Amino acid sequence: MSDIKQAGFFPGQGSQQVGMGKAFYDEFTVFRQTIEEASDSLAFDLKKLLFEGPEAELTLTENAQPAILAVSTGCYRVAETELNLKADVHMGHSLGEYSALVASEAIPFANAIQWVRERGLAMQKAVPVGAGTMSAIIGAEDAQVSEWCAEATQLASEARKSSGLNYAVSCVVEPANYNAPGQIVVSGSVDAVDVLEKMIAEKKIRGVMAKRLQVSAPFHCSLMKPARDRMETIFADALKNGDLAALQTPYIPNRTARLTQEQGVVFSLLSEQVDHSVMWKQSVESLLPEYTRAFEFGPGKVLQGLAKRITKNIEGANLEVYPIYDLESLKIAEGVLK
Repeated sequence: MSDIKQAGFFPGQGSQQVGMGKAFYDEFTVFRQTIEEASDSLAFDLKKLLFEGPEAELTLTENAQPAILAVSTGCYRVAETELNLKADVHMGHSLGEYSALVASEAIPFANAIQWVRERGLAMQKAVPVGAGTMSAIIGAEDAQVSEWCAEATQLASEARKSSGLNYAVSCVVEPANYNAPGQIVVSGSVDAVDVLEKMIAEKKIRGVMAKRLQVSAPFHCSLMKPARDRMETIFADALKNGDLAALQTPYIPNRTARLTQEQGVVFSLLSEQVDHSVMWKQSVESLLPEYTRAFEFGPGKVLQGLAKRITKNIEGANLEVYPIYDLESLKIAEGVLK
């Protein structure tokens, strides 16, 4: 067994694409079994949606979340069976935290598939379509973005009072994802995000800009409170049913960015995650410099890219991330592990 400390990364929503996992499905029984188990849990043909689409249907939040969870878990199981790959800690970005907890054996895969579908539905229903949005703030410091969000929320609230109009949701814009240095996603009501983007443009700070994201809802902000309430109800029933086991591998929750193996916090942190910021940058930083290797299980290479940005200017950081999502990447991972 190598002395190298290695982590397992699991991607979140946005990494989905039609055809994801097809090479593994054709090649490995354990991957096919994973997709079939997910289909049984969802009571619809996930394989057809994954490999045939249409893309618009796969991208729907309630479909994308279980689809990514299933593919990520399948990729992990392939690496586990084919390479005997074991991680010392698991962590996932937003939705990916469910995949991480399945890999850590804390929650059953079949249940997780159902829960993330419910999570997707609840998040979509929490805010009327068109009332909320998200924007990526590039080039700014964490503290700056938090300060600007507070100022934009106040200005937008004052504008609402002056207008006398009725709005579908509360006025707010908040940091939603701390993805990497200089890459923070904010989330909130459309009018507050509009004000924030205008503020940033007017400041004319070199290298700082805002880019509106094409999303269906303002995820990971206080407007998601109804979705959090729904998940708390689901997890209360899950606790009664005994659907939470001891973690066989520690994980790093999005909410705390600190390694834990405490079983009792799992459901409360998953619930809180819905309407709070994803602390991904801080989570990766908590691995350094002890961890030097990570594997990203699932479609795409988003987390590999974020890790490069996070570790770029940290002295002593030497974290290499290897995606595992097709036959070529599996072969590369095999070579790394030898």
